[in-house]
Amino acid sequence: MTTTETSAGVLPVMADVPADELRVAVLGVGMMGADHVARLHSRISGARVVAVSDAFTDKAEQVAAEVPGCRVIADPLAAIADRGVDAVVIASPGQFHEAQVLACVHRGIPVLCEKPLTMDAESSLAVVRAEDEFAARTGRRLVQVGFMRRFDPEYAQLRGLIASGAIGEPLVVHCVHRNAAVPPHFTSEMMITDSVVHEVDVARFLLDEEIAAVTVLRPRPTRHAVAGQSDPLLVTFEMAGGRIVDVECFVSTGVAYEVRTEVVAEDGSAMIGLDAGLVRQTGAPSGAIRSTAIAPGFRERFGRAYDIEVQRWVDAARRGTIDGPGVWDGYAASAVCTAGVEALRSGQRTEVRLAQR
Repeated sequence: MTTTETSAGVLPVMADVPADELRVAVLGVGMMGADHVARLHSRISGARVVAVSDAFTDKAEQVAAEVPGCRVIADPLAAIADRGVDAVVIASPGQFHEAQVLACVHRGIPVLCEKPLTMDAESSLAVVRAEDEFAARTGRRLVQVGFMRRFDPEYAQLRGLIASGAIGEPLVVHCVHRNAAVPPHFTSEMMITDSVVHEVDVARFLLDEEIAAVTVLRPRPTRHAVAGQSDPLLVTFEMAGGRIVDVECFVSTGVAYEVRTEVVAEDGSAMIGLDAGLVRQTGAPSGAIRSTAIAPGFRERFGRAYDIEVQRWVDAARRGTIDGPGVWDGYAASAVCTAGVEALRSGQRTEVRLAQR
């Protein structure tokens, strides 16, 4: 392991593919964080969990006990500063992300931050500026944001199909995002910031352009909706290049977890999320059979995507870089969600305000 000089002093830096394992601290060991600890411990090569941190000490101790040599460090910022930690996974509540990501950037260590990057566009932009300044000095990027759908084989295949030109120029993208149920505290605004945010990144990932404006419609709500909330929502993204993306977000279906994406292009269409792989339709119908099975939850639907995401993050972190969505992607998603919440409340088309980079 080599060293580098930063404002914090002489700090360790990962050399290219070091022989030793990446020593990871996981901040927040709720459902997502505990999954990441188990993933890193049992299914990811080249890394080991050496520390966990959580406001609920009993939970942290329970998770740590499953991983030999794992310590509990009560203060997450102390875990980031610990010289026995090479990299960090942030799965804590969103309101803590800004301080924790900035601490990682200040120390100069890689971090995989679950969405959101921060709670609002302004603070996300501050993180962008901080990492840009670090990159200008060192030539390295540190922050990867956990938009795991980019690593899902079906989404990767769909993006590859679009890039190949085999179905022509994409014109319209239809998205479906459905949950069986959500907790009582889940608001209509959270449908935008916690659910539709994934379709925000999907639209940018598949079409390789920014979202320019958002419109949100409130259909008649289901009787199963959280009291006082609008469910489902219909959300429309106007892309910078003139394409349109529509999203049906329905979080109280009582059925299962359904995520589908269909790209309609000039010379054909393609759909994923049918539990049947990518289904492509052109002038000569393929005769693909649509499965009736539906994943019960997001971990079943995207479990493989999470594994691929974390393995690629570990491999990249050991090389001193990232391999996936970065701070700008996190900021752009936050800016679109800010516009989406405004559109939800106003009922008006709302333009996305993106800073210059």
